[in-house]
Amino acid sequence: MVMGDLVREVDVVVVGGGPGGYSAAFRCAELGLETLVVDPGKRLGGACLYEGCIPSKALLHVAGLKAEAERAKEFGLDLGEPRLALDSLRKWKAERVVGRLSRGLAAVARAKGVEIVGGRAVFEDSRGLRVDGEEPQKIRFKHAVIATGSLPSPLPGIAGPSDRVMDSTAALDLPDVPERLLVIGGGYIGLELGQVYAALGSAVTLVEMTDGLLPGVDRDLVQPLARRCEKLFTAIHLGTKVAELRPAGARIEARFAGETPAFDRVLVAVGRRAQTDGLGLEATRVRRDARGVIEVDDRCRTHDPRIYAVGDVTGEPMLAHRAMRQGKVVAEVIAGRPAAFDNIAVPAVVFTDPEVAWCGLTESEAGRQGRAVKVARFQWAASGRAATLGRSDGLTKLVVDPDSGRVLGVGLTGPGAGELIAEGALAIEAALTAEDLAATIHAHPTLSESLMEAAETLLR
Repeated sequence: MVMGDLVREVDVVVVGGGPGGYSAAFRCAELGLETLVVDPGKRLGGACLYEGCIPSKALLHVAGLKAEAERAKEFGLDLGEPRLALDSLRKWKAERVVGRLSRGLAAVARAKGVEIVGGRAVFEDSRGLRVDGEEPQKIRFKHAVIATGSLPSPLPGIAGPSDRVMDSTAALDLPDVPERLLVIGGGYIGLELGQVYAALGSAVTLVEMTDGLLPGVDRDLVQPLARRCEKLFTAIHLGTKVAELRPAGARIEARFAGETPAFDRVLVAVGRRAQTDGLGLEATRVRRDARGVIEVDDRCRTHDPRIYAVGDVTGEPMLAHRAMRQGKVVAEVIAGRPAAFDNIAVPAVVFTDPEVAWCGLTESEAGRQGRAVKVARFQWAASGRAATLGRSDGLTKLVVDPDSGRVLGVGLTGPGAGELIAEGALAIEAALTAEDLAATIHAHPTLSESLMEAAETLLR
C-alpha cells in the first residue's frame, strides 16, 4: 500500500484552516467528534492571520503610533522625527505577532486532538475526498465543512504587467516603501493599506471608480475618514477608472482621468472572491452561484446533506468573525444540537484613522426599504474624553424604531470605534431600546458615553 492509497475515516473533515475552519474544528473536537483539518499550508489561521486581518492591523498600529507622535507636538510634547527600520518592522510583524499567534493555534489544536494534514482537498463524492500534495491520502467522512476562504480579486480587464503591481498579500510583505504608490480601490483594504504606506513615507494616490470612499457605507460615518485621507494622500480620484497599467522602465504607468502618471508600485485592492474552484464540488450536490459562492441555509448546510460551508465561501460579508460564528454553529449542528446562524448584527470595522464601525440597519438601508426610523447623531466634539485625546472628529449614530424605541443600527467613527461597536451589536442582538442605553451608567470620561448621549437625544 502506498501513501496515496491510505484511506482515513473520520467524523468531520474541515477543508481550510482559517478562522471559520479552525473554529469549527475546535468546537467539533470539544463535542467529542474525531476531526481532521486539511489545509494547503498545513497551518491554522488562514489568510486572516498570515495575509490579512492580523498583519494589516499590526502595520496600522505602527502607522497610528507615528501619527500620534506627530500629533503630540500639538500638546507640547516633541518626540522628534520618527525613523523607520523596515527590517525590524518586518521581523516584529512576522515573529512577534503572526508567529506567536500561529504557534498558539497549533498548541490549541494539539490539546484538543485536532490533526492538521497538509495538502489540497478535492471531493470525489459526498462521502470522501482526496488530499493532493506532500501528504497524499483519501479521507472518508461522515460530515465535511468547506472553509477555504477567499482570494484578492484581480483588476477586471487589466492583467498585472509586473511584480510592481501588488495585491494586498504582497503589500503586507512590505517589499519596500515606494516613493510613489497608486492604490486602486477605495474600499477598506485600499484605505487601510494606503494609510499604512502613507505613514511609512509613500506619496499615495488613490483611485476609486464610485463617487465616494467605502462604497455602501453610511456617508455620515465616512465623512471624517474622507477628510483625514485628503490630508494623508497626495491625491484622491473619485468616479475614476484605471484604463491601463503598463511598465515604464522601473516604474508603472497608469492611464486614468486623461493622464498617464508613473508610480513605483501599484496596489490593486478591488475586493475579494470566494475560493471554491478546484475543490471537486461538481462530484457533490453542493451548489454555487455565478460568483463561486456556495449556497447554504441558516445552519450552514449546503444542498448536500453531509457537507457544510462557512466563511467567505458563503458570500458577504466576508469577515473573520462571521466565519468564526458560523464555524461554531456548524459544529453544534453536526453534533445534533439545536443551533442556527441567526445573528441579526454582524459588526464591520475599518481600522483606518479614524476607525469606522457599524452594525445592524443603516439609515440609507432604511430609506431603500421605505422603513420609518429615528436617527440620533452625537458629535465627538462634545465628548470630554475625545477632547483629552485631541480627537474631536468622531461621530456616534443610532438608528432606532420610532414606535418601540428598539435599537436597529449603530455606527461609529473615531479612535477605538472597533472596540465600541461591540456595545452596539449587543444592544441589537438583545433587542435593547434607546431608553436602555440612556439609562445604563457609562463611565466618565469615556468614548463609550457617546452611545448613552446619542440615546438620550432621542428621549427628549
